[in-house]
Amino acid sequence: MSLNIGDPAPDFTSTDQNGQPIKLSDYRGKKVVLYFYPKDDTTGCTAQACSLRDNYASLRTQGYEVLGISIDDTKSHQKFIKKYDLPFALVADTNKAVVEAYDVWKEKSMYGRTYMGTVRTTFLIDESGIITDIIGKVDTKNHAGQILR
Repeated sequence: MSLNIGDPAPDFTSTDQNGQPIKLSDYRGKKVVLYFYPKDDTTGCTAQACSLRDNYASLRTQGYEVLGISIDDTKSHQKFIKKYDLPFALVADTNKAVVEAYDVWKEKSMYGRTYMGTVRTTFLIDESGIITDIIGKVDTKNHAGQILR
């Protein structure tokens, strides 16, 4: 099922980098940048996370909470956060429930090989839990600029 602007954002319960439960519905009343990325500490994912980190104050000024989601585990998320001093939570979706709910777990190909993986996508969600924008062509180095435009 493909999500569109105007759809309710699927709620989820998972764990953050510290193994604590995290639910999207906990953020009702706040705007959310929910960004899905393939893997901790890879070139594109690091550039994307650092763009959000470097512009975090501006995102917060505009009322956004930032949540990153990948299928990496909590230990990997902890290392990634520590290495790059990331000020926002990372969700560990090891069972792929969230990437599937948001329809970003897709067949991909690299070097002629096909495999399943997370398609880099960002959902902007309003205070009522409604998707207000979907960024499918993510500019990893200027991702915050795509949100703050």
